Amino acid sequence: MAEDRAAVREFFTERAARWEARFPDDGPAYAAAVAELGLSPGASVLDAGCGTGRALPALREAVGSEGTVLGADLTPAMLEEAVGNGRDRDAALLMADVSQLPLRDGLLDAVFGAGLISHLPGPGSGLRELARVVRSEGQLALFHPVGRAALAERHGRQITPDDVRAEPVLRPLLAAAGWRLVSYVDEDDRYLALAVREPQES
Repeated sequence: MAEDRAAVREFFTERAARWEARFPDDGPAYAAAVAELGLSPGASVLDAGCGTGRALPALREAVGSEGTVLGADLTPAMLEEAVGNGRDRDAALLMADVSQLPLRDGLLDAVFGAGLISHLPGPGSGLRELARVVRSEGQLALFHPVGRAALAERHGRQITPDDVRAEPVLRPLLAAAGWRLVSYVDEDDRYLALAVREPQES
C-alpha cells in the first residue's frame, strides 16, 4: 500500500504545475456537480483528493461562510498549486491520505471526490474511510468532468467490464463500504455517482 501511495504521489507531482492549463474549461462542470449535492448553508464538506482545488470555490459557495470546507490531498505539489491559485481562501487544506483521514467519526455532512475512485490504491478501504467520517444519511459525490468512454478514448484505451467506475462494479463496492448508490450518470460530458451513507447501527 505504501508503494501504491508513492506511485500516486509521483504521478500527480509530475503533472501538478500543468494541471490547470490542461483542463481550463472544467469549472462549470465542477460547479454543477457540487450543486447536485444540495449542500445546506453551514454544512461540513470534504473535497477528497482535492488536487489543485478546483471544486473548493463551489463548495464554499454552497455551504456559505458559516460552513466548513476541507480539502485533502496526498501530493504536496498539488496542494501548493491550490494555494497558488488562492483556493486556500475557500478551504482548510490538509496533506492527508484519503484512506487514513485525521478526522473524527461522523464529522462531515458530505464528501466530494473528483477523479478519486480510480486513483485509490484500495478503493474499498478508501470508501470505508470516507463513510467513517460522514454522518448517517450524509452524501458522497464521485465525479469526473467527462464520462468513462470519453476518458478511455483520451488515454487511448478501451472501457473494461472491471472498471471500478462502472455501475455494476461500483454499486456493490459502495454497499460493502456503508454507502447506498442513489444516482448514476455516465455521459460523454459528465460522470457523477451520488451515494448516501447508510444509517449506522447504534
